[in-house]
Amino acid sequence: MQVRHLLLIAILAFTTACSSKHVVDENLSETELYQQAQADLDTRNYGSAIAKLKALESRYPFGRYAEQAQLELIYAYYKNVEPEAAKSSADRFIRLHPQHPSVDYAYYLKGLASFDQDRGLVARFVPLDMTKRDPGAARDSYNEFAQLTSRFPNSRYAPDAKQRMIYLRNLLAAYEVHVGQYYLTRNAYVAAANRGRYVVENFQETPAVGDGLALMVEAYQRLTLDDLAATSLETLKLNYPDHPSITTGQFVPRERGDEDRSWLAKATLGLIETDTPLPPGETRASQDVIRQYEDAEQQIPRELMGEEPQTKKRSWFSYLTFGLFD
Repeated sequence: MQVRHLLLIAILAFTTACSSKHVVDENLSETELYQQAQADLDTRNYGSAIAKLKALESRYPFGRYAEQAQLELIYAYYKNVEPEAAKSSADRFIRLHPQHPSVDYAYYLKGLASFDQDRGLVARFVPLDMTKRDPGAARDSYNEFAQLTSRFPNSRYAPDAKQRMIYLRNLLAAYEVHVGQYYLTRNAYVAAANRGRYVVENFQETPAVGDGLALMVEAYQRLTLDDLAATSLETLKLNYPDHPSITTGQFVPRERGDEDRSWLAKATLGLIETDTPLPPGETRASQDVIRQYEDAEQQIPRELMGEEPQTKKRSWFSYLTFGLFD
């Protein structure tokens, strides 16, 4: 099975899920509604479970299962990949039941919803570098887990939340480094130095601190701030002697200086580099798409690929459209 077949299957499954209507019998009692919702959760029929839990809450707002239904509705939304609905339901539960014995679970699910918000169907097949994506959801998740661990340090969910916070902190630090490196490519050396310093000052004990120092060294060197560059370099050598930017005791800049760049690269602020000529009809963007496509294809399990032979070489336009217009 080719990638385009998988894509079409995913689109059809998504369309079917969105178009399906879950009708809840109006004659069901409170207990029957709750039991059927539990059965749906057990069979991972989360859409149906959501409909029954919402019906239970609206029909029996003061019943014996009302609070539990609100709590399990958060979980059902989370498992149904509806992060905004899950977070909204969690906020509502926390506001209505701040002293509930399971309110820590609402905080935990809220953090999980943000944690998984960027990880959808595409991420299962396409290798995405999370450190280069918008960190908004990661920052929200970190703050929500921080609330959980500070308010409920003895919660059963606190150890897992702390481990996720370590990962998220490393992710946020690496994102700041990527932004700094982008500034370097655009000759925005003051901004690059500030990003590097921000990482060093605010993300201690993360793997990105060495990269932050290297950013500072390179940016200060470009700005001819020799004292600051030397101080940053000594700190880098002392704490990260094996950093990739240090070769035989010397600092190797990541980016080329303006004197080493072509006139086209200078005129376009590095958006167009001309190290090697492009084949006719191709662009750097099309090459990147082809590379990403091929990388993603390699990640798909062989048993899903089938044995369909490739009979002809595909054009870059075919790759861009996932073969839908072949």
